[in-house]
Amino acid sequence: MNLISWNVNGIRACTRNGFSAFMEKFQPDVLAVQEIKATPEQANLKLEGYGAYWNPAEKKGYSGTAVFTKVPALSTFHGIGLIDHDKEGRTITVEFKDFFLVNVYTPNAQHGLTRLNYRMEWDEQFRHHLQKLEEKKPVIFCGDLNVAHQEIDLANPRENRENAGFTDEERESFTKTLSLGYLDSFREFHPEPRQYSWWSYRFNARTRNIGWRIDYFGVSQKLKNRLTEAFILPSVHGSDHCPVGIELKEEK
Repeated sequence: MNLISWNVNGIRACTRNGFSAFMEKFQPDVLAVQEIKATPEQANLKLEGYGAYWNPAEKKGYSGTAVFTKVPALSTFHGIGLIDHDKEGRTITVEFKDFFLVNVYTPNAQHGLTRLNYRMEWDEQFRHHLQKLEEKKPVIFCGDLNVAHQEIDLANPRENRENAGFTDEERESFTKTLSLGYLDSFREFHPEPRQYSWWSYRFNARTRNIGWRIDYFGVSQKLKNRLTEAFILPSVHGSDHCPVGIELKEEK
């Protein structure tokens, strides 16, 4: 089972810049996308063989998440249970037979850390959501978590200390999320540096590989024996992020 996550930075723009070629080449069983910036009607995206579940933001052209799946979904749930947090379409939970998949686009702390306090509140409620789900069956969360967890996860850690996405508070909060019983799946297989999933459009950053790893698959420890690979696809363009993914073997 091949699961892929991708912050597409606008699904309509991405469909004009390689989305179809990506789908044809990799054919994910489940694709979770973030920052769709569109409603289903606006996107007018038809993926044959996939069930489509959308959670656009109330604000037009902003945020939003969606999941496209070949695997039958048992149920879906939008948000994390608080109206104030759920207007931006930042999470969609899809229940499968053996696990829940939580697709997430975590709020950015913003320049000057103007939204850091909100981000910390959001993280806490997100963890509560994961814990409630985990009581029922194992959880996989994926998406743009908007944090580089360790110094190895960005090209210039010293220069970015206390910038949004690399504050002590955000990093400690992500550690707290993983400590609930989740694997940072990519690091289970790939301890090497210079592996990133986001690059600024400025300064030719992607060509120079001056990036950040802020897109993740967090996998419940209960599913560790089924996790066979985790990967990043930096050759896939169409967004300032590239896709990331995991492979799960079928349960015997």
